[in-house]
Amino acid sequence: MNEINILVTLNEKYLPPLQVLLTSLRTAHPDEALTVWLLHSGIRPDALEMVERQCGRLGMTLRCLTVDRSVFDAAPVTRQYPQEMYYRLLAGCFLPKELDRVLYIDPDILVLNSLRPLWETPLEGRLFAAASHTGKTGLMNNINQVRLGTDCKYFNSGVLLIDLNAARAQVRPQDIFRYAEEKGKALLLPDQDILNALYGDRTLELDDTLWNYDARNYNTYLLRSGGVCDMDWVMRNTGILHFCGKSKPWRPGYVRRFGILYKHYIQLTRRTGAYLGD
Repeated sequence: MNEINILVTLNEKYLPPLQVLLTSLRTAHPDEALTVWLLHSGIRPDALEMVERQCGRLGMTLRCLTVDRSVFDAAPVTRQYPQEMYYRLLAGCFLPKELDRVLYIDPDILVLNSLRPLWETPLEGRLFAAASHTGKTGLMNNINQVRLGTDCKYFNSGVLLIDLNAARAQVRPQDIFRYAEEKGKALLLPDQDILNALYGDRTLELDDTLWNYDARNYNTYLLRSGGVCDMDWVMRNTGILHFCGKSKPWRPGYVRRFGILYKHYIQLTRRTGAYLGD
């Protein structure tokens, strides 16, 4: 089987969550060949060395690529939304040409089950595959459609299967930067809004219960499924558990349902002897 190529893009403060993600990734794929591509623009070498050490002990390959900051001289950035948010959409510009597909994953994620079915999903000529968090009524989806002037579902950008060859041909930095500059403060979640406004009609919809389960919304999933998607179902079937929102399970005071599961993976990560979170 061909190896699964994972893309992560982050700054140094998100390295500990990344390490927990990597632990869960290997736990869910004990026999898979895994390569993790890390795009960054200034993480300290000693911090990267700790992640490399962890990957070595987990038996996966880490490829670190430093992005030239000058590429983003024309890109609007803020403290809340740094330039790293653009990297996932522009992955085709930075990853090796021989790589034709990559799976982008946010660092605030646990991988619970094999990603192989997602990795092998036919993209049917689309640039991306992503899930939409529609909730019980889809109201926020409708609001976002009106806000952005789109007629497709509002996709979450935390998990993206990317056709890199198509992206190299169709995703242009100047289009993204121009849109970000023109819309400015109207963008609530800039990278996600840009994905939907510019490429929503070229995105294949994924099942969020499987590939981008919003950890805040257990009760919504349970009700929407008529009681099928209970905790046992999630642990057996969900591939990607996403800790969306401002409240994060590695911070003090997290009280949501999946917090104890996340702490378990933190403990497993500590056992690699290379955890940066302590």
